[in-house]
Amino acid sequence: MTDRGRPIVAVLGATADEPPSGIESANELAEVRYVGDRDEVADALADADAVFSWGAGRSWLEDAFAGATRLRWIQTASDGVDGLLFPALAGSDVVVTNARGVFDDPIAEWAIAAMLAFTTGLTTSVVDQTHRRWTDGRRRDRVAGQHLVVVGPGPIGRATAVRAIALGMTVEAVGRGARTDDVLGPIVGPDGFHEALGRADHVLDALPFTPATRAMFDAKAFDAMRASAHFVNVGRGATVDEDALIDAIRSGVIAGASLDVFVEEPLPADSPLWSMPTVAVSPHVSGDLHDWEETVVAVFVDNLRRFVAGDPLRNAVDTEAGFGVG
Repeated sequence: MTDRGRPIVAVLGATADEPPSGIESANELAEVRYVGDRDEVADALADADAVFSWGAGRSWLEDAFAGATRLRWIQTASDGVDGLLFPALAGSDVVVTNARGVFDDPIAEWAIAAMLAFTTGLTTSVVDQTHRRWTDGRRRDRVAGQHLVVVGPGPIGRATAVRAIALGMTVEAVGRGARTDDVLGPIVGPDGFHEALGRADHVLDALPFTPATRAMFDAKAFDAMRASAHFVNVGRGATVDEDALIDAIRSGVIAGASLDVFVEEPLPADSPLWSMPTVAVSPHVSGDLHDWEETVVAVFVDNLRRFVAGDPLRNAVDTEAGFGVG
């Protein structure tokens, strides 16, 4: 709490005429300022105690950060924080929290749907339908008994594993260090990454984007997979070398992919991924439920209550590592 009584919170990327749905209760706890234009950010942050980054780019905050001398807390509206963090913020004492928990289950459902569609041949049927082509006599596998390798054993990976196990799949994971998890089972460290990929029927990329994960899925990673393997990305596009992925699918190194995130978004119209028959392209909507905005705002308001009371905040982010830790 500041010495001025109620804290000042700047909501970046929203206006008073079109505020985030459900944010009205924040007015009881703080002085809420809406900043809909990046030219207004520096003035709004000059005496602000907190920021709710709603629809603003990283540059909005980065350009004004040096003058935000009272800033102590930033809440982001997303789970991933690679679009928010910058060196000065990572090196500061400002607490960053994210929307962890809001998107885990819907993204996990999307990932399971992608695996089911790929395994049952539904993706092939959708492609055939566009050509009015009746291709009967196909045979398919079952997901029961197939093996899922989760790369990035965070909340999304765990939520996906729970559903995969319920369908009769086996699961293992790759993380920052070797350990055993009560949901994911064995987690291997980076040294076991390629070996684990070689055991997978489906590979789930649920990684945050950090310097350590940039292009982690490169040609060597795809070469380690089975020719029948299916790659699913719900993490971040930049964790994948897209040229290597395209080459791997074209050459039959892997069987296909279901992608919700890309290096460049929107995916450029000339990307080969659009027209590859064993690739499903989704426009970064795997977690977007009808009420996701209200749910994210509820996380912010709950954290604002904690901030005012001086209590620990939910969903703290390790700004140096580049991802949420709780």
